[in-house]
Amino acid sequence: ENSVQMVPIPEREAVNEMLKLDNYIDVIIPRGGKGLIENIKQNSSIPVIKHLDGICHVFIDKEADLNIAEKVVFNSKMRRPGICGAAETLLIDKSQVNKISKILNKLYEAGCEIRGDDLIQSLSNNFIKASEEDWSTEYLEKIISVKIVKDVDEAINHINIYGSGHTESIITSNSQTFDKFQSQINSAIILQNASTQYADGGEFGFGAEIGISTDKLHVRGPVGAEHLTSFKYVVVGNGQVRP
Repeated sequence: ENSVQMVPIPEREAVNEMLKLDNYIDVIIPRGGKGLIENIKQNSSIPVIKHLDGICHVFIDKEADLNIAEKVVFNSKMRRPGICGAAETLLIDKSQVNKISKILNKLYEAGCEIRGDDLIQSLSNNFIKASEEDWSTEYLEKIISVKIVKDVDEAINHINIYGSGHTESIITSNSQTFDKFQSQINSAIILQNASTQYADGGEFGFGAEIGISTDKLHVRGPVGAEHLTSFKYVVVGNGQVRP
């Protein structure tokens, strides 16, 4: 019954005290605001599995099925805008610029603010100009930044510069394009033709989600109980020696 214990002190000072107890605590997984996580990362003598920014992207490729794109983009942003798996930036291949008004208007009519580059802004007076800061912002609300890119290479480059290594989705019917996208982007989760909101331990079959790690070691992506289990080797012999 003592395998799970609660700390009955809500104050931040209790966290700071825990950070010193490396003789008793094996790992810390902070869940909370960025300030809390940064404080723990800087001050802990205990290994930390960080649950940091979820600056997730959806890229509509030149070979995208736009019916799929409409569903995936809307779900990625609007299902639960305040979670780390919500899409914050939409990238669109330049060949699709005259075909995506329906997607953007659907978001806008559902209460989502559209912050776009010059091309996107020119499509509607309802869309506002994106700033450089928007590309690296996790809104966690009904706001999305939208950018036109010339091809998949520019989309990959944008994500690797501004992304947080969390979750990215590409809408494409070309498997070679998807292979390039997933192999050249250094994020924990890459999807093809599916919502970024599938970034969830329960959806991955891990049971109750403890966190989503943007670290690379020792676990990355959704964290379940099995990922917090260490190994113990018990060897029984009768005189064997190694040659």
